[in-house]
Amino acid sequence: MAGLQGEVSWFCCGNAWGPCGTAGHGACGTCNSGSSQHAWTNTSDACYSITRPDRCGITGVSRRTCGFRHQTTNLCTGARVTTSIADCGPQTDLFCGERACCGGTCASNRVIDLTPAAFSAIASLNSGLIPCQVDAG
Repeated sequence: MAGLQGEVSWFCCGNAWGPCGTAGHGACGTCNSGSSQHAWTNTSDACYSITRPDRCGITGVSRRTCGFRHQTTNLCTGARVTTSIADCGPQTDLFCGERACCGGTCASNRVIDLTPAAFSAIASLNSGLIPCQVDAG
């Protein structure tokens, strides 16, 4: 997989950090909101059947399992973070056609969720959604 573009959002998991509580540790059992981790839409058949990026026209999302590393680049600033898979998500098909922009740079459809610590490395949590590119790391 090279250069999958879409939106990046953030989510809470595991130990309390920033705006997050302590509930859950994700599908991999290792998720921690204060670590550089992410949720991926195709960690297993069960995960893919929930997230369904194909329903938004997103193809070529490689099967990657717990611990696989991706690099996510903020297309607005060029800031980049490397994270490892710790959960299944985002549920892309719930947000088909959703669009995030900054200046003239836009992207559609959620393709990756970062923990708050990871998202904070590339943007303010207040941004919520930003255009990104995801590459195997």
